[in-house]
Amino acid sequence: MFINPLAEKYYDEARLVGMCDRNPARMDFYNERIVKEYGREAVPTYAAEDFDKMIRETRPDTVLVCTIDGYHHEYIIRALDLGCDVITEKPLTVDAEKCRAIYDAVERTGKRVQITFNVRWQPGSMLIKKLLAEGTIGEIIHVDMEYRLNTSHGADYFRRWHATKALSGGLMVHKSTHHFDVVNWWIDAVPEVVFGFGSLAFYGRKNAEKRGIKVTGDRYLNQGDKNDPFYIDLSENETSRKLYLEAEKYDGYIRDGNVFRDNIDIEDTMSVLVKYRTGVTLNYSLNAYLPREGYHVAFNGTKGRLEYNVEAATHIVGENGEKELMHHNPYFESQIIVHPMFGKAYTVPIPSAEGSHGGADPLLQDQLFASNPPKDVWGATAEHGQGAASALIGIAANIAFATGQPQRITDLCPQIGDAVYLHDLP
Repeated sequence: MFINPLAEKYYDEARLVGMCDRNPARMDFYNERIVKEYGREAVPTYAAEDFDKMIRETRPDTVLVCTIDGYHHEYIIRALDLGCDVITEKPLTVDAEKCRAIYDAVERTGKRVQITFNVRWQPGSMLIKKLLAEGTIGEIIHVDMEYRLNTSHGADYFRRWHATKALSGGLMVHKSTHHFDVVNWWIDAVPEVVFGFGSLAFYGRKNAEKRGIKVTGDRYLNQGDKNDPFYIDLSENETSRKLYLEAEKYDGYIRDGNVFRDNIDIEDTMSVLVKYRTGVTLNYSLNAYLPREGYHVAFNGTKGRLEYNVEAATHIVGENGEKELMHHNPYFESQIIVHPMFGKAYTVPIPSAEGSHGGADPLLQDQLFASNPPKDVWGATAEHGQGAASALIGIAANIAFATGQPQRITDLCPQIGDAVYLHDLP
């Protein structure tokens, strides 16, 4: 997402000056690519504990934070305090305390934090933003969003560190932050109250054994049944082999955990209700074990209804080579239908786009790395306020799952305030 375009398309505009990671094998993997595939010089590498040293020696303008989610706040805050702007992968962070600390650091330093919400940049998302802003269905009253993760993509979260809530915030934060963010952006509203229910109902040992599935081990390497539809072999793919299997000896990170092992503490079945300050309500669901991948969102307004359906291709994160993913569009079918009040329904053509994540990544990368990026007409660039608003919906949902009580966003993070945090629209 970042190293490839920095080493190729934007090399004369934005230069990668160093990498910091707890695993030297992964940094070596990317340095090898930088040299062999792009003909650039290898960049200096630093151990995780040498982050300050890297900043001191390489003097970057901006730090890209791509760590495990539960550590985003540490590197965001430290980078800000060292005088750098920050671009962070989603989510902004995983709990309310960390969110408040990031707000404090932004206020203390006056530096900038951007979040890479690429869903905003998909052609369909942009078109929906335009249609709603133009009043196509009048004033928005209610939004209904169903997100489907299949037994390839959805299962993959349960093999990795994402299956530990302290590290990922669960799918409500790690995955759903994309969905909450794009809804917030579409309707230009700040969340107020969140309630919901969530459970681990499909993955995990208890659920497997209840269905008569024998759990053969905690991971698939040398333990799993190759006929198991959830089985993966990290040695079959060069990228997975080098980034994970051969890198295990440095940090002990297991990439092929059995999705039915013990110690999974995130949910796979989630339903959430959100009330916004504007009065709009959102019904949201996420299921991570379905035979279909994609999502359906419907907006109900005073002048009609708008529906957006996306059917996505099956994939496993990290299964394909990084370069292949950069040029592969997994979104193979999408449709927008407008149902005017008392009128005939019609479809709105969606422009096609090249590039990963439905054509969104190249557009986002232009905004991040180009010296003169195209005008951001619909305010798709996201900063810490938007990052907090989306993450806090998931954070609040997690608390509601545990307590059975609705959660008020300002109780969790008072700094979110009353500000209109989205860009002005044309």
